Parts: sequence; structure tokens; C-alpha cells
Amino acid sequence: MKKHYILICLLLTLKIYSQDIHFSQYTEAPLYLNPALATVSYDTRAIGYYRSQWAGIDKSYLTYGISFEQAINHLKLKANHFGIAVNIFYDNAGNGLIKNLIPNLGANYVMKVGDDSKLSLGLQAGVSVKTINSSNFTWDSQFDGFKYNPNLPGENTTLTSIARFDMGGGINYHYARSERYISAEDGAKLDAGVAVYHFTAPKYSFFNTGDKLYMRYIVYFNGDFGIKSAGIALVPSLTYITQGPSKEITSGFMVKYIIKDQSVYTGAKKAMSLSLGAYYRLKDAVIPTILFQFDKWGLGIAYDVNLSDLTPATRTKGGLEVALRFNMSPGYGKALGGSFNKSYMR
Repeated sequence: MKKHYILICLLLTLKIYSQDIHFSQYTEAPLYLNPALATVSYDTRAIGYYRSQWAGIDKSYLTYGISFEQAINHLKLKANHFGIAVNIFYDNAGNGLIKNLIPNLGANYVMKVGDDSKLSLGLQAGVSVKTINSSNFTWDSQFDGFKYNPNLPGENTTLTSIARFDMGGGINYHYARSERYISAEDGAKLDAGVAVYHFTAPKYSFFNTGDKLYMRYIVYFNGDFGIKSAGIALVPSLTYITQGPSKEITSGFMVKYIIKDQSVYTGAKKAMSLSLGAYYRLKDAVIPTILFQFDKWGLGIAYDVNLSDLTPATRTKGGLEVALRFNMSPGYGKALGGSFNKSYMR
């Protein structure tokens, strides 16, 4: 009973503390971070997501997602091009008490602004379909003066489902340099940008109160800097999100061990790397993270170790997150900067 009480309190305070879904591996959720990130580094990319948050409280939040992006007339990403994208997120809060389905379509334009740099602008639009099941809720009116009495009448929400149109957009600066391949020890790349979501400030209350979803602002920086002749790359990251009274700052640092580099001409030897590190979400969680990349595949696993005021209830069990990525050529291990060799142009 205590767990259910805590769970209901979390759901009811959702309005104040956590209005949107979120991920710990921001670099593996690019279309959630900024629609302008589509087709900047990859001509074709698909990613699947799974996140279980606060498992110590009856698996309070389960999030699933898929995203897909495709460059159009991209000339192997060396010239200006358009990109299209789709992402679908599904959030299941409180073992089905509140469900949220969010499908979006996006488009962006990527411009070469230097030998090794690009600037991209992106927009996305979609709907948010939220449903609530209040049949398992308990209410003050069911307290008979001594104890909880399920035979007493409870309360009902005015609505059981909400469907709202929504929009977002952003701008991203991308830099990538490599003598041969971005997985090589001399490779360097970074992304920095700003995104804004909920342009339409959609209503989200089940009680017809007129409450609207706050606009969400994101500022971020993600880097990947190889150390020549060391066989490693340093991967720093910083993300700042603000939404109404809520703020989230997540910083991280990983070390990428380049196990094997791509063959220069034949492509017979596939690129492989293993990244290890951790992120810290301010006043909330430490997040150990591992990312394994092989040729066109990437598998990221993170676990939130909860350090917030919810620790007594969660017993530090913040949540498991898994991201599986697949990208076509040029993909991981291929040159993404200004130097393009003959094998890459095939």
C-alpha cells in the first residue's frame, strides 16, 4: 500500500516536476534532443529505445521509442541536403495508470558552412495522445474516519483521454574532421545547438482546467575528440533543459577505446569501439554508461543510480536505459569531415 501511495504522489506531481519524458543517453536520442540533428552525421539511421524508471516503485515509468531519419539528395553528406525524420515515443506511467503516445514527423535542412562544418535547421510536428485509468486510484472521500473503505464513492476525472497537436524546432552546428575516418585516432567532431518544443503550448489537464504544457528549451554540447597514437577518444557532453519551473542539467564524460579502425580502401576490416563513462544529472542521479559500436551498429546501456530525495522510496534504483542504433553508409567509421577519399566516394 505504501508503494502505491508513493506512486500516486509521483503521478500527481508530474505536472510540476517532470512534464516530458527524458533520456539519459542524449547522444543516442538525437531527434528527442533536437530535430535539426537528423541526417547531419548519417544518411540513414534508425534507433530503438527502452527505459524503465524508478523500478523500486512498481516499475513506475516505462518508456519505449523508435526513430528513423533519411537524407534526401545528400551526395554522401558532402553537400547541402534535406532530411526527413519520424519518431514515436510511448510512455506508460504507473503500470498503466497514465499512458502517453507521441508520434512526430520532422524535416530539416543541412548546409555546408565550411570545409569541416555544417549548420542545420529542423522542425517537427505531431500529436500527443494521453489516457488515464483512475479505477485503481484512492480518494479522500473513501476514508470513513477510521480507515480506507473501497465501498465509498470516489471521484472521476473529467476526461479519460487527451489528444493535442504539438510542434518543435531547433538549430545545430556540426563540426567533423578526420584524415581518414571519424573512428580514427585523429578524428574530431562536435555538435552544439538549441531546441524549443511545445510551440503550441498544448493543454494537458484531465480536469478541463486549462493548464497548458510549458515550452521546453534545450541547450547542449556533445563532442568526440581522438588522441593521436593513443587509441582512444575523449567524449564530453553537457545538456541543459528548462521547462517552466523545472530545470535539468546533465553532464558526462566517456572514454572511447578504438578497438579496430576501418580499412582505408577495401572496407574488409570493420570499425569497432567501446566507450565507458558516466553522466551526472544535477541533484538527481549518477549514470554509469557503456556504448559499443561495430560497423553500422551501436548499443548503448545506461543505469540511473538515484541520489535525489526519492532515494528512500527508490532505494537508488533510478532506471535502466537501452538504445540500439543501426545506420547505413556513411555510418560509424566513415569520414564525416571535409577530407573524402576514393574508397569513401564509392
